[in-house]
Amino acid sequence: MDTTEGRLFEVKVGKGRAWKWLYAGSMLLGLLLIWVYRASHVPEAGEKGRWAWTAVFAAELWFGFYWFLTLSIRWNPIYRYTYKDKLSHSFEDKLPAIDVFICTTDPTIEPPIVVINTVLSVLAYDYPPEKLNVYLSDDGGSILTFYAMIEASLFAKSWIPFCKKFNVKYMAPSLFFSKSSIPIHDPSFSKWVAMEKLYKEMKSRIEASMKLGDISNEIKAGHEGFTNWSSKTSSNDHHAIIKILIDGRDQNARDFEGFAMPTIVYMAREKHPKYQLNFKAGALNALLRISEQISNGSIILTIDCDMCANNVESIRDALCFFMDEERGHEYAFVQFPHNFENLTQQDLYASSFKMIHKVYFPGLDGLGGPMYTGSCCFHRRDCLNGRKYSELNKIELKRENPKIQETNMSTLEERTKNLASCSYEENTQWGKEMGLKYGCPVEDVMTGFSIKCRGWKSAYFSPKREPFLGLAPTTLSQALIQHKRWSEGYFQILLSKFCPFLYGFGKTKLGLQMGYSICCFWAINSIPTLIYIFIPSICLINGIFLFPSVSSLWFMPFAFVMTFSTVVSIWESLLHGLTLKCWWNDTRMWLYRRTTSDLFALVDTILKLLGFIDSTFVITPKVADEEAYKRYEKEIMEFGSTSPMFTILCTIAMLNLLCLVGGIIKVIMNEGIGYLDHMFLQLLLCGSLILLNFTIFQASFFRNDKGCIPMSTTLSSMAIVIVVYFIPIF
Repeated sequence: MDTTEGRLFEVKVGKGRAWKWLYAGSMLLGLLLIWVYRASHVPEAGEKGRWAWTAVFAAELWFGFYWFLTLSIRWNPIYRYTYKDKLSHSFEDKLPAIDVFICTTDPTIEPPIVVINTVLSVLAYDYPPEKLNVYLSDDGGSILTFYAMIEASLFAKSWIPFCKKFNVKYMAPSLFFSKSSIPIHDPSFSKWVAMEKLYKEMKSRIEASMKLGDISNEIKAGHEGFTNWSSKTSSNDHHAIIKILIDGRDQNARDFEGFAMPTIVYMAREKHPKYQLNFKAGALNALLRISEQISNGSIILTIDCDMCANNVESIRDALCFFMDEERGHEYAFVQFPHNFENLTQQDLYASSFKMIHKVYFPGLDGLGGPMYTGSCCFHRRDCLNGRKYSELNKIELKRENPKIQETNMSTLEERTKNLASCSYEENTQWGKEMGLKYGCPVEDVMTGFSIKCRGWKSAYFSPKREPFLGLAPTTLSQALIQHKRWSEGYFQILLSKFCPFLYGFGKTKLGLQMGYSICCFWAINSIPTLIYIFIPSICLINGIFLFPSVSSLWFMPFAFVMTFSTVVSIWESLLHGLTLKCWWNDTRMWLYRRTTSDLFALVDTILKLLGFIDSTFVITPKVADEEAYKRYEKEIMEFGSTSPMFTILCTIAMLNLLCLVGGIIKVIMNEGIGYLDHMFLQLLLCGSLILLNFTIFQASFFRNDKGCIPMSTTLSSMAIVIVVYFIPIF
């Protein structure tokens, strides 16, 4: 009997439970033996190396605890498959309205041409246009972004029918024209060329306005919306601006083929220096209120301004979960993976996060659902508005969307401005019980977990074709700063009332709490990692033994845990499509993030709790210097500027090089094979760190391009190493 009959999606459980038991049991045994060795061989009080031994023991205890947390997401991964044909057959005339929310802040960091490519991509979805509504929140209140949106709304009248007529796969024009080609003799070649010309002309006009820094009076005269800007308007001080650029309810809103158009809305929240507007979460909450008055879509897609839609069927994939008659009412949101179109061949900065998409999220899905990551996610509007789950009160999507009574566009725009005012949320539940939560750089994760605690489930869906394509960081600094923001936000969740173990107690499964907490402990992981990086190396050059000798039976558990964990890591990477070089780059970036991003996240969070610094929201730039981007394409790591993060990385590399050379000299000149027997694991650890940091030595001593490590950073690191070498620490 077909158990999927009538169902809109299928769930398959991951295989290999026996291997997981073997892995978990053998690793646990190895860790226990290591801890027994540490506890039974502690140096006597006053003996040299006692404090180093204790610190390493504490680090190993922490690593064991964290490894145990990670087991939660490996135990029961699930994989989902949709039946879109059944959805179309049963519910095509009952599809709900979809509201798409896109957020941008600064046109210099997030160029308008990037933003409108995202807008144009979602307009090209295979979905009834009268039920598709696209909203852009521009927190910078930039006249340049508004102008780009006007251009995009005009270009969309050609782009949407073009995409549908030629079954375009790359829905963003920039991706389509860079990744697609057509033979000259093809009958549609002339239309292709004409469309590309239209896009390039639009792009050149937008970029010309960006260079000018303003809009010409001739262009301003062509649209009354420009009257919202004056010489006094700034990104941090401006009134609310709501403009419906295309009203999908208007029978005259047609593309150049005569078909209906989706609704397109531009919003800039009111801003004033006296008010805290809560960054992206505040912008999304304002969009929730405004869209409710304009289109009131039952399903909301939140997407970053650089994350273009890349699969015309993504909306229908998501609806297969929401509209399933048996279990659809259980799901609050459907999270799709974040993919990137500008990754290097070997993923230099480990920005694909493939292991997170292939292991972590399916594992969370098996525990009750993945976290909401802020982008590429479809939500029930009611859930974002604070609704609790109830079996007795199913939310019906297969109904007509509520009609908005107001038909006059200008009146509707004026009426909704109050919803985007600075003071609207005062003394309300917005940011608390309604909308996205406030007070954390990863408000999306906190919001998603609170929804789970209200009884809802979520789903993770990763189709064969990438549903979204974004822009990954192209410099090391961008990658580390981006991760620092995430790590800081997760750590703040751990220290808040939304701590997974506290807030989720009695409301969610323990396994789900463990899965969520994996990221929450990123910042704390920096301390044991730094202990294991510095202390064994310093003890090596000082002749202090921290590990058992090779000839000892106690050597075996250390060798087993190190070897087995490395082999499993490589095997998982190869299994999920990574190359050995990708695995190496991923391991190196893991080290860099642990020792810099996570460390600074830990320090900054503590300083904020003590009141020494204020919260900020750092946006990852979507543009890079042309020369830097060329180096990125050649997979040459970009440093280029002085940074405390780079100083730490240099210090780690230089110190381990000094300690390894010193240790080898001792083996050769003085101590002999007995010293090697006792110091083998410390030499191995030190050597591994040097190999991982080989790119640091290249950037410090063998490169002279603008992306090399500045001499001041190299000298500072060497000075720190010399101080550490000559001052006895243990």
